[in-house]
Amino acid sequence: MRDHFIEQLTALAAVDKRIILITGDLGFGVLTNFASTYPDQYINAGVAEQNMTGIASGLGIEGKIAFTYSIGNFCTLRCLEQIRNDACYHNANVTIVSVGGGFSYGALGYSHHATEDIAIMRALPNIRVFVPGDFWETTEITKAIVKLQGVNYLRLDKSSAGYTNKTDEIFEVGKARILREGADMTILATGGILEVALNAADELSEQGINCRVLSIHTIKPIDKEAIINASANTGGIITLEEHTVDGGLGGAVAEVLMESGVYPKKFKKIGLASQFSTIVGSQTYLREKYGLDQTTLVSTVKSLVK
Repeated sequence: MRDHFIEQLTALAAVDKRIILITGDLGFGVLTNFASTYPDQYINAGVAEQNMTGIASGLGIEGKIAFTYSIGNFCTLRCLEQIRNDACYHNANVTIVSVGGGFSYGALGYSHHATEDIAIMRALPNIRVFVPGDFWETTEITKAIVKLQGVNYLRLDKSSAGYTNKTDEIFEVGKARILREGADMTILATGGILEVALNAADELSEQGINCRVLSIHTIKPIDKEAIINASANTGGIITLEEHTVDGGLGGAVAEVLMESGVYPKKFKKIGLASQFSTIVGSQTYLREKYGLDQTTLVSTVKSLVK
């Protein structure tokens, strides 16, 4: 998804000189073409993410379209005060691009596991939160962000569901995408772990259990209508995210349902339990260890359907 983001941003930068990409000394190789082609639209702020965010906010306030780019926790948690006070408070044209969401950098340990960022970012006023699950969503979100005013958070991870779009499909900010139809259960997924949801739904279909699968690529603003519809017309709701179960997609969905007075027949959040991810390994390995894998999802659906 990272490569599709930068490819699309490079194309947009060719026609819109307001676009500025700022990296925190990251992305060598990935950002090389952008930096060499548009040197006046590229800044390496060094290992100084707080300063990077302040620079981006100043540029955004003055009419530029600024993108900051770094590893998950470094461009969010490390400079949360600057995002809150400099970018969001002034509603500046700043997009925080987080590469390595969830367990993408699993082998580097907990300091590089971005598992609380969705909850923290969506709590801020004046911000949109995007978590694409496939290549097409990544490209379309990048195009949409350039047209929008204000602050955005774009969370990318190393996994993806590939391409899931239909021919001539039109992307809408805040509008969930139905990728599988079914009435027995609804699986709402966000991020690259969408691939797990789709594979699980296909496996369950072979066993006679048909699940609706929704890609929730926009966490804020979230698609309330799709969530309420799923609750009313399917056997229950399961949320799947490579993120803590506290305050992420599952929390956002629960808020929508309770505030709307809609009560699903069954409800289950699948994510990292409220704990630190203390082991290291590949993204796939950590998903298996923490119960975010296809086997766990299939088993959970079957137990709830019973």
